[in-house]
Amino acid sequence: MSNNDSSDTSYVKMSTADVASPSSGASAGTDASLVGKHCQLEYCNQLDFLPFLCQSCHKTFCLDHRSESSHNCACAGAWAERRRLAQLARPSAGEGKRMRDLVSQKPCADDACKTIIGTSLVPGVHCPSCNRDYCLKHRLAEDHDCKSKVPIGARAASAATAAAMQASAKSALERFKLWGKTKREEAARSLPKPKPSTAAQRVIAVNTLKKTAKGDDKIPPEKRIYLYVEAESETAKAKIPKGEFFYNKEWVVGRVLDAAARSLQVQNINNQSSKEEDRLRVFHVEGGRMLEFNEKIEKVLVNGNTIVLLRGVGPPPDLIEM
Repeated sequence: MSNNDSSDTSYVKMSTADVASPSSGASAGTDASLVGKHCQLEYCNQLDFLPFLCQSCHKTFCLDHRSESSHNCACAGAWAERRRLAQLARPSAGEGKRMRDLVSQKPCADDACKTIIGTSLVPGVHCPSCNRDYCLKHRLAEDHDCKSKVPIGARAASAATAAAMQASAKSALERFKLWGKTKREEAARSLPKPKPSTAAQRVIAVNTLKKTAKGDDKIPPEKRIYLYVEAESETAKAKIPKGEFFYNKEWVVGRVLDAAARSLQVQNINNQSSKEEDRLRVFHVEGGRMLEFNEKIEKVLVNGNTIVLLRGVGPPPDLIEM
């Protein structure tokens, strides 16, 4: 008898072997086609040579009364419930594997987005600034308007703590302004090369950079911006300390940071840690300042500029109330 709980109906047709089995009362030498079984509906009792077995009440019925509704099944829905429980007990494809950004299944925290995140196909990304979980489309701060959101579970910092953070940020800013000035003034600097003094020299330097820079070939040539990229050795240890790359000039600084960290093989845990000492930031050597994550690079950088990845230097000064 074929009693398969995973079938698409609550009844199964019995085979001739089932009908003629010893448990049905037929002898081994009896012709199965002359035996059959009677419909167990009280007012039917029709003899059916190939009856149907109800998988909910496990009784035998004829063709007309095979469904649960037609024989008023006493255990209606039992087969469907067993099937549902069996599907829930089946292990999922990603069971036993931990995703990088692991969050429970929930809607994206962006007000206008209805995407369910935390699944095997749609991972969630936690924003440490506002303490919320977002889909990949809204993972960056500027995509979910992070500045206007009050962090979940945030507590007001004491005056002493706020003052200490401001002093630390100012000190870091001054230190890296001086560092950037020194880098620009280094006459013997090999890579990136010193800024050319004439327009003709700058054009030659950019053309050379375009020949050696690496990046995503899918970016149209007219949308590319070519940069020198370095990782500060003391705070952002990298397997590849510096390189020449091109990016899409429509990208924001945060996306360029992610791409540069991958290229230089620098550990990037900006989406996992809320501690400023763990977060990477981008320092613009020519501009002498740190860049905000949501700034578009076409507005703050030009071909041939140098950016440096730094860790633990605090947010840009215009994000801190002095």
